[in-house]
Amino acid sequence: MQGYRKAAMILAALVLVMSGLFTAAPASAADEVSRGEFIQSLVEAMDLPLKDGSSIAFTDVDADLAPYVEAAFQLKLTSGKSEDKFAPDEMLTREQGFAIAARAVETEEVYPTSILSKFKDGRYLSMSLSENLAEATGIGLLLGYSDGTVKPSKGISAREMAAIIARTLREYTPVDSADVALRILGTSDLHTNFVNYDYYQDRVSNSLGLAKTAVLIEQARAENPNNLLFDNGDLIQGTPFGSYKVVVDPLQPGEIHPAVAALSALDFDATTLGNHEFNFGLEYLDEVIDDSPFPFLNANVYDEATGENRFEPYTIIDKEVTDGQGETHTIQVGVIGIVAPQILKWDRAKLEGHVTAEDAVQTVEKFLPEVEAAGADVVVVLSHSGMGDENHEVGEENITYQLTELEGVDAVITGHNHDLFPGSYGDLAGVDTEQGTINGTPVVMPGKFGSHLGVIDLKLSQEGDEWEVVSQQAQLRKIDSETDEVDQTVIDAVKEAHEATIEYVNSPVGETTAPITSYFSLVKDDPSIQLVTNAQLWYAEQQLAGTENADLPLLSAGAPFKAGGRNGADYYTEINTGEIAIKNVADLYVYDNTMYVLRVTGASLKDWLEMAAGQFNQIDSAATGEQNLINPDFRTYNFDVIDGVTYEIDVTEPAKYNADGELVNADANRIKNLMYDGEAVTDEQEFLVVTNNHRATGNFPGVVDALEAIDFAYENRQAVQDYMVAEGTVNPTADGNWTFAKVDGTPELVFETSGRAKPFMPENGTIEWLSDLESGFAKYGLVIE
Repeated sequence: MQGYRKAAMILAALVLVMSGLFTAAPASAADEVSRGEFIQSLVEAMDLPLKDGSSIAFTDVDADLAPYVEAAFQLKLTSGKSEDKFAPDEMLTREQGFAIAARAVETEEVYPTSILSKFKDGRYLSMSLSENLAEATGIGLLLGYSDGTVKPSKGISAREMAAIIARTLREYTPVDSADVALRILGTSDLHTNFVNYDYYQDRVSNSLGLAKTAVLIEQARAENPNNLLFDNGDLIQGTPFGSYKVVVDPLQPGEIHPAVAALSALDFDATTLGNHEFNFGLEYLDEVIDDSPFPFLNANVYDEATGENRFEPYTIIDKEVTDGQGETHTIQVGVIGIVAPQILKWDRAKLEGHVTAEDAVQTVEKFLPEVEAAGADVVVVLSHSGMGDENHEVGEENITYQLTELEGVDAVITGHNHDLFPGSYGDLAGVDTEQGTINGTPVVMPGKFGSHLGVIDLKLSQEGDEWEVVSQQAQLRKIDSETDEVDQTVIDAVKEAHEATIEYVNSPVGETTAPITSYFSLVKDDPSIQLVTNAQLWYAEQQLAGTENADLPLLSAGAPFKAGGRNGADYYTEINTGEIAIKNVADLYVYDNTMYVLRVTGASLKDWLEMAAGQFNQIDSAATGEQNLINPDFRTYNFDVIDGVTYEIDVTEPAKYNADGELVNADANRIKNLMYDGEAVTDEQEFLVVTNNHRATGNFPGVVDALEAIDFAYENRQAVQDYMVAEGTVNPTADGNWTFAKVDGTPELVFETSGRAKPFMPENGTIEWLSDLESGFAKYGLVIE
């Protein structure tokens, strides 16, 4: 009988330990307990009720041990080695034993994994068990040996096990039979990063990819079988992988999009539409959705002709769960999806006349009664909208904060900002970072590209026929970027498209005579922008030849799309001298934008540049000490550089517009000496400016006053590729058409960019490395000449 070989010894040791008469010593090989023995002893000590063991699928557990394994499995203390193998006779290691014991103890405090560094051999602890082991250490279960080690891979003797169980019982609180622990898991902003692979650098990257996140998903599911898994949108666009399925191998009717295949491989329960789902148009999006086995939800986008919801606004999931005493129940979980209504501006050319978009907060308020009437016991909102703040204006982009104030919303998965919560936004009212709640509602914002998994744990109690959330906690789990561990099911699901994408991005298109980087694109005219603006000019000149606008001065606008910031210290362009492949073009122009030409006046052109100059903080030329030059609230893709004119930016002046494009200093004048062909630009003078659909159809100052908009319906990225093919060899040297205006005094200006930027500092000494930062960024100094 598997569970009783050492039962008498264990019981005797437990009595001694509880009496304070015994101190555990390291196990000998002959005395090591097995997985089955440990589970039986712990379940007996916890006095858990036993059933017949028939609900478990493990074929290697006999009838005597099965009830104990069943009880432990239902309480999420342990999981099998596989779906049908438990390995009851396998030796239990110390780290496994303490992890199991920690799961039996419920604590509201979250202990950082850094607590494990106190052990001399803490680096050998398994990453997958680190959170459990941190808790075990924090509550006093895991003490370690007198020599400062924990010996994670050593076996556990009967006496050591008794000591572990005794400590566990001191912290253990029996679970109420009416309680159900429901776990909600979430990803967001995957942007076609399914494989742990950087298509721009053409190499494995263990800092991204759903295949990495899936390892965490498996672990989180093993801890609590009562779980649901959701994605929060921006799924089908973002890397050459997504572009490949649009441009090279377009999705066909009846074909399952590889993004859908990846999520299906992990049994996702639902996703919502992100703003980038609309980049390729409604027809393409419909084709993606048509063959999906899980719902794509959105409640605030409506068919303009009929006034009806364009997509499925919500779903009700009948979730079978097991309570703390092993009884099964069915809980109905309502899921509502929303997106930022700014899609109508960002993709106006594809959406105008077809759909409308309503305020996301008002939409959720509208559907909550309907979802509750449909039987929902729990309501989850998938919010592809950023966090926002305490103030709400109808129709605004970022409103997740307001969702937490709505009665009836039990949990929120958010994203769009590519940020982390719990983590950021601690300065907002009602935020409890430790619990992961905002105004008492659990919220997760799990980063970007699969970097984190959001985990929301709800405890539900039944009152008659109703279920009530009685406690909640949210946390993020970061993928292990130090190892190559992945979930092969995801890799296999997208294998064909992944391999085809790699072949596609390695196709050569030209050569460069110098490196092309974006490391310093926020502080000086930059080759990564210059190459794009040159290509846009080249393409537009051909298209405009012979038209009524052909004689107008033609300018070209570009921005640093990959410039670190919220996307991290690795998010920069770096292309070496020599061959340029399609992957490099995608690295230069990461968005699936299409080309527009705007006819604007000189006054509008200056206002456009004034908005772009909001990238910089105002500098006090008389101040001493460091002054940060870069405004972190300003998105780098809004720092438009307009080639074809020359100008200076005076950072001692206040910004005219804030990061949202709102007028804050009407008399501000940062743009100095704006000139075309050596002559000052006049307010009435007219220009054509090549840009993209995102800029042309938004609310950007200067742009909104355009006299005419010409839609080329051609991808900017494809124009860059065509230009390189036509030129063969390009010289990406920036022409220096913009500079900072001279500053009186010698202010100490600093900024951050990647630590990898050091070899590319200009030789004239205007940029100086100061120090490396833990984040991978480095601090640099700037001298304005």
